[in-house]
Parts: sequence; C-alpha cells; structure tokens
Amino acid sequence: RLFRQEATCYQQAKQVLHAAVPDQLQGRERETGILRQFLQEHVLGRRPGSLYVSGAPGTGKTACLSRVLLDCKDKLAGSKTVVLNCMALGSSHSVFPALAKHLGLPVATGRERVRSLEKHLTAQGPMVLLVLDELDQLESKGQDVLYTLFEWPQLPNSRLVLVGLANALDLTDRSLARLQAHPAGSPQLLHFPPYTKEQLTRILQERLGQVAGDPVVDSAALQFCARKVSAVSGDARKALDVCRRAVEVVELEVRGQTLLKPLPGGES
Repeated sequence: RLFRQEATCYQQAKQVLHAAVPDQLQGRERETGILRQFLQEHVLGRRPGSLYVSGAPGTGKTACLSRVLLDCKDKLAGSKTVVLNCMALGSSHSVFPALAKHLGLPVATGRERVRSLEKHLTAQGPMVLLVLDELDQLESKGQDVLYTLFEWPQLPNSRLVLVGLANALDLTDRSLARLQAHPAGSPQLLHFPPYTKEQLTRILQERLGQVAGDPVVDSAALQFCARKVSAVSGDARKALDVCRRAVEVVELEVRGQTLLKPLPGGES
C-alpha cells in the first residue's frame, strides 16, 4: 500500500513533466500576445500576410502557436487552417502537393500544381492560414520554394496568411534577401529568446505544483537544474527531461527500498 501511494505520486510527476502543451505558457506572455494579435489582424481581419517565428529548439515556438490556435479555435472556424511539419516532407517541393491535399485540390505536377494553388488562393473564399513548422527544411537551390510561399500573400486578391517557424534567426536575411526589396512583402519577424533561469524555474514549479501531496523534487534542485540548462541552451524541453529522469531514478531507488522493508509483526 505504501509503495502504491508513492508510485502514484511519481507517475503523476513524470506525467506533468512531459513536453505537452500546457494550459498556460510561463515566460512567453509577450510572444503569445503578438501571435494572437497577428492572427486577429490578418486572419480575422482578412488581410493576407506572413510571419516568421525564429528561436532555438525548446524555446516554446510550436507550443505557443499551438496554444494560441487552440484558444482561438472558435474564432478561426470561418477560415481554413493547415498545419504542416516540413521535417515530415520527402523534399522541399513536397510542400505543394501536401498543401493541395489539405485544400481538397486535384493532384497536379510540375509548374501546374503551383499555378493551381495560386489560382485557388486568389479566388473567392475563406482565409487560409498555413502554418509551416521546421520551415528551414524547405531551403533549396535558388530558394524557389521559400520565395514562392512567402510571395503568395502578396498576390492580388490573395487570401493566404503564412506562419513559418524555424530555428535560424537569419533565414529571411540569408535566404530571402529578395523580399527585402519590397518592405511591404517582407514577413513580420518574431524571435523567441532562450529561457532564463527564472523562467525555467517557474515552468518546473508550475508543472510539479500539479502533483498532490508533498513536493516530489526539492526547490533547490529545481533551481539547480534551471541554472544549468539556462547556461547551456535555455531549452525548456531539456529541463523537463532532466527532472523527469531524476524522478525515474528516485522511483527505482524507492521501489527497491520498499520491497526490502520487513513487514510488520516480523512476518517473512
């Protein structure tokens, strides 16, 4: 019975330390507000445009956008939302048939599929929100894929709103320099800096605060973990992984100690 109680507490701790999208993102209030405002102005306001979101892995880019999309689900019901992870695409040009499939368009090949998409995105209809995660996977010779995607919102009568997420801070400067010649066509930029020690501590405390009973991980240990991770990368996923691994180690130790304890009354 004692072990079952302790095991439940450790199971809960491991569960809350998984890198799922929480109800509230600690330390990303500013970025969340900018994302909400962008969707409000462009999708709901029917203004085509693009947003480039940059930041190192584990800085909350995808989690923030996922949270905002969930919160705004009812408001965005009148538009079409397409989310693609570019890491899962076979090649950079595979983004076009993948998008066409989500939009219910017939399969085409070569230049014809790009033209059919352009025709669809400039015809009458609801706004289309296209989210491309791991956008840097679409870099290609001449950057024709990225240029095509970012130029679509600038077409006459376009109804496309594009949001791209990538690790590189300078992708638009390095790979899409041509867009800078037309400031109106340049994507809006949003950078996610690495998490600070204080932010990581709050994230860990907020997650573990959901576990009933006494604290599973000591406060000093959380701060130590946050300090070490912030000094190296500021990666929240890494901090969650470290804490979850620590809980697993303690769980194994406690399980061994509990099984070896003598039963009351001297029973064997």
